[in-house]
Amino acid sequence: MKTRKFWSMIAVGMAASLSLIACGSDDGAGDASSAPATSSAAEGQAVTVQVLTPYLASAATKEVIDLFQAEGEERGWDVSVVDTAGDMNKLNSAFQDAAAQEPDAIVLGTGDPTQISLGLQAAADAGVPVFAIDAGTAEGIVANVTSDNADLGEQSANALIDAMAGTSAVVMLTHDPHPGVRARAEGAKATFEAAGVEVLEAKHVEVPGPVEDARASIQDIMSARADEVTGIWGGWDEPALGAVQALEAASITDVPVVGVDGQDFALAEIEKGGPFVATVKQDWPAIATKVADLVEAKVVAGEDPETDNFELPGTLITGE
Repeated sequence: MKTRKFWSMIAVGMAASLSLIACGSDDGAGDASSAPATSSAAEGQAVTVQVLTPYLASAATKEVIDLFQAEGEERGWDVSVVDTAGDMNKLNSAFQDAAAQEPDAIVLGTGDPTQISLGLQAAADAGVPVFAIDAGTAEGIVANVTSDNADLGEQSANALIDAMAGTSAVVMLTHDPHPGVRARAEGAKATFEAAGVEVLEAKHVEVPGPVEDARASIQDIMSARADEVTGIWGGWDEPALGAVQALEAASITDVPVVGVDGQDFALAEIEKGGPFVATVKQDWPAIATKVADLVEAKVVAGEDPETDNFELPGTLITGE
């Protein structure tokens, strides 16, 4: 008797369970077919961002990436940084690895996007938007935020012209693989040419190690043609610092040097009153915040930027 009662209760329980499972299955199927796909950020989860850079050894790049990372963390994001130390092949691989992890966004922390087409394609295939800090525009980049680099070049070149006063011939320290440095070098060169200033040499500076490389280059140039050089233009502050060190080591005091970025060490050199006479400070906090705003608008609200390139002004700093 007890056995029949026991099996009867089991049968009732199983029937009730099957009924509930069927009802739950119908509701779930209805929700899945009608609910649109959303990103984890749009669903209220933490935004994940991977910053990839070949130039973390650069003081300016590190500063702006640190600012962006801090800005993201203040917003509750998970922000990680990968540096490839100037290796563009590794940068392509880093993009492919990041895309496979499907973060909410990838940020190129300076560099030339045309050199990482494979990485950008991997991100596009994975549906991961890519933004850029102080880089350039290219297919696969949602938006780039940088300074008005042509204007930085013009401002710094004019400051050097003022410091030289008179017949002038300059050496330019450049790095064409970086779109921003390339644009400011073009702006500076046009300014020199318009003012009748001769460009004796445009010397490529290696990265990593721009201070040391620029110092060695200027030592060689001044050994060969010190009587011709009346000024040195640095595409950013680190090679300008290397040039200053070379001049000071040779006890040369009448050749002014300018840079771009407005790093603390450059400001200290200008304040000393030595060869380093001017720099143009980039607004890194504003650049970092603008990129964060664009990332948030895209991955949380689904909003595309109104343009793919944003240029912010820089500020000339001299010892006067």
